[in-house]
Amino acid sequence: MTPFSIASTIREIEREVGTLSPMQKILLGTDGSVTAILENVLGCRVEVATLLQRIVPADEKVAADLDIPAGEEVNHRIVTLNNGDTGETLMYAVSDTPLSRLDPAFRQDLMRADIPIGRIMQMHRIEARRELKEAGVVVADTQLSRIFGIYRHEPLLSRKYQIINGGKPLIAINETFPYGTFADEIRVIVEAPARIHMTLIDMNGSSGRVDGGIGVSLEEPTIVLEARRSEEIAVHGDQESAETVKKTAEQVLPAMGVNGGAEITLRHAYPRHAGLGSGTQLALATARALAELYRRPAPGGAPPCTREIAALAGRGGTSGIGTAAFESGGFVLDGGHSFGVSGEKTDFRPSAASRGIRPAPVVLRHAFPTDWQILLATPTVGAGVSGQQEKNIFRDHCPVPLGEVQALCHTILMQMLPGIVDHDLDLFGSAVNTIQEIGFKRVEHSLQPPLTQELIAALRSTDAACVGLSSFGPTVYAIGDTGMIEAEHAAKEVMGGGGGTTVLTRARNRGAEIRTA
Repeated sequence: MTPFSIASTIREIEREVGTLSPMQKILLGTDGSVTAILENVLGCRVEVATLLQRIVPADEKVAADLDIPAGEEVNHRIVTLNNGDTGETLMYAVSDTPLSRLDPAFRQDLMRADIPIGRIMQMHRIEARRELKEAGVVVADTQLSRIFGIYRHEPLLSRKYQIINGGKPLIAINETFPYGTFADEIRVIVEAPARIHMTLIDMNGSSGRVDGGIGVSLEEPTIVLEARRSEEIAVHGDQESAETVKKTAEQVLPAMGVNGGAEITLRHAYPRHAGLGSGTQLALATARALAELYRRPAPGGAPPCTREIAALAGRGGTSGIGTAAFESGGFVLDGGHSFGVSGEKTDFRPSAASRGIRPAPVVLRHAFPTDWQILLATPTVGAGVSGQQEKNIFRDHCPVPLGEVQALCHTILMQMLPGIVDHDLDLFGSAVNTIQEIGFKRVEHSLQPPLTQELIAALRSTDAACVGLSSFGPTVYAIGDTGMIEAEHAAKEVMGGGGGTTVLTRARNRGAEIRTA
């Protein structure tokens, strides 16, 4: 790449992820030693930790990069470059080197020592130059998120180059580092989980309370959101999600007494109105990021708790499951709201139409078995129920018969909860299957399109212990400890014509996570 093309590539990267710092631009575009640059800037020794090193036959891509025949032996090396003082992982590097082009002494040092390649080349007085081939953005997977201590789906900056010796590629290297590393501005990053909403409990109200709910927090999918200070509010992401984030920021910043704004970037999200609680998680993640960004404490000096953040964001007015999933994860049962003339609520309304009402109290939170697999299947049948349609459903179908509420409570108390505590999947699964047919969940099932109903029927014919509808749908979930790959295949087969997505995940027994970079 020429200096001009490097500059052009960096501009493209900035359009994708945001402004890069001078240090990040140097690391992406340098034709010198990255190790030397890091040591000079950080004022510490950079150490190498070898994660993997082995001799392998070059595949077609590696062979093309190194200008060697496919199948020729190369030394495949994966290392991290670490801050020698703090141990922080600064960079992840993958290199391939043809054995036929290595001096025996160089090869010996390369394969046995945790030494940067540039330093080894200096030791052996090898004259070489670096030729940058490409630079870009990749997304952190599970492995890289663990190595760097960041969240899945965060952007990483990456570059590929060759070390040329004697006119031939001696080494092909791919280096990667997080977008938040070496940045000039402080950024707050929040990872918020999706949740299954299993059912609302009491949509009768004769007890003097209403709502209540049960649900489970999930490892996948997640929302990853990044915020930095700005004079104005600016949001980057898909239009509908961006509107939610912007509206939340416009509510939260004045409520916290902040005169400034924020630039908020949605790094990863999942579909809205799919029954997985994305609206609540977006709002809570936004409010939490802004509170951290501006370090605004609650009255008394403590950082705002999740319930206070939910109140600022106007969430949790019917179901408290999303708020509790954000706070602590796991299996959650919330106690609803007081109901009646002098109660918190005087009629039946969804959360989106219940602003100004405090989040429901968490009555029980328990770790959910992580060896139980959870399949999410979301058919392409249009967005789930929301807005005025959702309000009309609550108005037209509530109150539900008291007998159904009582049967639902009995099932939750005497089957579902013991099933979780005793790790009894059959007992828990029986409860989930039962609650699909009673109370407000029965109403939600009756409103599903044919494809969703076919999907539920297909999953019930598999080895899954239970099948349910999350919130108003269209996402259907199945839980089991065996046979879930087959269940996923069954779901895909049903959705093949109309389209849809599947995710095989597990419960998340922790809440949202936040870090500053």
